[in-house]
Amino acid sequence: MAVVIPRLPIELWGVGLHGGGPCSVRLAHAAGAPVTVRVGSEAAPVSSLRVTSTDRGVSVATEDGRLGIAVVEHLFAALGGLGIRSGVAISVEGGEVPLLDGGANELARALLVLELPRSRPSLRVTHGATLHSGDSTYVFEPRDGVELEVEVEFPGVGREAAHFNGNADTFVSEIAPARTFGYAAEEQQLRARGLARGAHPHSVLVLDDCGHAVPPSAPRQPLELARHKLLDLVGDLYLHGGPPLGRLVARRPGHRATHQLVALALAEGILERIFENPPGEG
Repeated sequence: MAVVIPRLPIELWGVGLHGGGPCSVRLAHAAGAPVTVRVGSEAAPVSSLRVTSTDRGVSVATEDGRLGIAVVEHLFAALGGLGIRSGVAISVEGGEVPLLDGGANELARALLVLELPRSRPSLRVTHGATLHSGDSTYVFEPRDGVELEVEVEFPGVGREAAHFNGNADTFVSEIAPARTFGYAAEEQQLRARGLARGAHPHSVLVLDDCGHAVPPSAPRQPLELARHKLLDLVGDLYLHGGPPLGRLVARRPGHRATHQLVALALAEGILERIFENPPGEG
């Protein structure tokens, strides 16, 4: 007779990117249930959360405001990149998801240890369209699988592009390790606004005006800025049921533009919600 050993919850501790205080995220099995998030005594499925801020990160809350969490994009990217849409309960303490490695690497690897069920996206592109928001352009095309591409351009770095084909192994090896980044010249302005108080250069890629890493930040990896923007895109799309089945090319993407244009695409029928396949498919 086989002995089933229950997988224990995993808890990751760190500091918040913006608040700078201690915070943690706990990941636990919740067989058969949708992905849920708990803060204190309040819990809600991810599908019920709404975006409340896209200022240097994404904050979400329930409509009644009783549950709110800041800087969720790396956590949601790990879930979306691995195709996890059920079977996990998430508890967050400290108001923010901890910064950890500055990307989604530790979060994704913790989720892999839990061996959670995977499923195909519950969102798909129905027809081709191009949408704009400020300097951002998003191109939608129908496809049978997931195809994401970002194109970015930053001072001192120039143009970069990164791709994601929906494969979990590709996400873990190529996308999840890409660090969040910022320019050293922005630091004082951000801190004056109460932001980036926990932005330690061991987790955050700090750049000078020429695009070089400022020590002790480790050197910039190939296409790291584009790969992190792709990571953010996966996380933002997850809140809407994605990444979608289809091709999405995002030029100069940003949190605000992604949530704004996905909402518009849903309203205009460019994107549509579909029933999820049973866990384990896709």
